[in-house]
Amino acid sequence: MRHKARGSVREGSTRVLLCCGVLTMIDSAPLRVGIAGLGTVGASVIRLLERQAQALKGRAGRPIVVAGVCAREKGKDRGVTLDSLAWFDDPVELAKSGEIDLFVELIGGDEGPARAAVETALSHSKSVVTANKALLAKHGLALARLAEAHHVALAFEASVAGGIPIVKTLREGLAGNQIERVYGILNGTCNYILSNMETARRPFADCLAEAQKLGYAEADPTFDIGGFDTAHKLAILASLAFGTQVDPAAISIEGIEQITLADLEAADELGYRIKLLGVAQRTASGVEQRVHPTMVAKSSAIAQVMGVVNAVTIDADAVHELTLVGPGAGGGATASAVVADIADIAKGIRSAPFGLPSDMLTPAPRAPMQMHEGGYYIRLTVADRPGVMAAIATQMGKREISLESIVQRSRPGKKAAGVATVILLTYATTEHTVREALAAIQADGIVSETPQVIRIERE
Repeated sequence: MRHKARGSVREGSTRVLLCCGVLTMIDSAPLRVGIAGLGTVGASVIRLLERQAQALKGRAGRPIVVAGVCAREKGKDRGVTLDSLAWFDDPVELAKSGEIDLFVELIGGDEGPARAAVETALSHSKSVVTANKALLAKHGLALARLAEAHHVALAFEASVAGGIPIVKTLREGLAGNQIERVYGILNGTCNYILSNMETARRPFADCLAEAQKLGYAEADPTFDIGGFDTAHKLAILASLAFGTQVDPAAISIEGIEQITLADLEAADELGYRIKLLGVAQRTASGVEQRVHPTMVAKSSAIAQVMGVVNAVTIDADAVHELTLVGPGAGGGATASAVVADIADIAKGIRSAPFGLPSDMLTPAPRAPMQMHEGGYYIRLTVADRPGVMAAIATQMGKREISLESIVQRSRPGKKAAGVATVILLTYATTEHTVREALAAIQADGIVSETPQVIRIERE
């Protein structure tokens, strides 16, 4: 059946027909790309576009060429030739330039030049590709509305999990599924630290210092180890999976700073590994979003992911469980995702940025962790004397917390001081109930250190 074209728009010199809400390419003029930010990723994007030029032309149906670039230092050696490209000192000028059809933002940051340039490009009816999860987490809804108003694409595959095609998987590949839960290892720095602590039996501070030396962690690692980087990525995934507005403030966040070798060793003995997970899941009261250290069964696919690698697992009604594993950062991996978005736009593909039109995305109210229900690992440092175990069991029993196991052991070097470690594993209960029981145990005067609580993610 033929449909009457309802209008047309122009992207660069390429004519595009708008037919029944679908944008379709009708000629093969080159797509002219402007890239702002020529760090590791930006230089890798240029190299990849050059290396795969013929293949991309065949796949997209038109040539893709870099026409303009912008960076802070023009003369810096980046391992790529920029002589034939238009140079811009200001990314906003590049974003609105008539020299380009598509703007690629690789500057970073949730405000400043990155935000101004992306808003300018969209306002000038230019599609945008970005790897900037912080910008999307803070301004994603507004940017999606701007892109829709100007009938252009806002694409961001590289913003979450590097080279893993998780955005396209959620937005297009699983469009026929109802997703119940999406969770994963979304920060390679934290996964490297926890993996190294486990395998090398080294304390957190040593493994963090090594991650910084290797370039996996920043001089100020708070954004990574505090869970905030993971939260930004989770907010994007939750929007794609559940149709919520992107809002990192709706996420409960805990980092890995308090994880000790004792916790990793106990997890190993109990058949678990500890990972920093971002988890978003459908519940009776809405979508719960949380970032925290988590015990996962060694038999699970996500437990096998070690080092700086990322992984995302999706639970859905038709495919059941699907796990994607791959490099979460690095020039090549991130450039791969950026170029995939560029190729889609060259083909004329314009998906709603977060899977649904922005006016259909629902608010994402914060679900208090006190309402979370699941199993818990609890480590207590207690006085090594008769009656302690009974007192603990009593407080747990009063709140109907069922214990899967309870183990007491003397702490090395602490025996003379009369200190022991008690490890509890609970069956499913609520966060509120666990915290209430621990407060009562502390009030009894038998705990000498702050209790350690780690949630257990069941398969």
